[in-house]
Amino acid sequence: MDEEVLNIYTDGGSRGNPGPSAIGVVIGNKEYGEYLGITTNNVAEYKAVIFALKKVRHLLGKDKLKKTKIIVNLDSELVANQLNGRYKILEPELQPLFIEIWNLKFDFPNLTFKHIPREENKRADKIVNEVLDKETQKSLL
Repeated sequence: MDEEVLNIYTDGGSRGNPGPSAIGVVIGNKEYGEYLGITTNNVAEYKAVIFALKKVRHLLGKDKLKKTKIIVNLDSELVANQLNGRYKILEPELQPLFIEIWNLKFDFPNLTFKHIPREENKRADKIVNEVLDKETQKSLL
């Protein structure tokens, strides 16, 4: 039985820190974006990972998840290292988000968080900016 590999790309961003924030997620050929309101860049990065894990769990179902290696690619070195247990979580607002991901991990027997250069995360980054641009246009109307 060959194990399938699913690469997910996530990004979160805010204009200002804190400021208007959004997430971008790429799962296979599907793209998702969501406006978060006013928050920090790091919170947005975490929320992108949470969104991606919940979406993949829904798309694949528990049986297929067991046979799939999931790689979450993110360009936030801080968040990748916190999720991999290399960095402590010092910001109080990130701790409940970390715990939510920790609990989600139980549904993912083969889950990896991988830090990638920003250049390799262009699609997710583009989604974040498109969502923020759309929100900015709304507020100008």
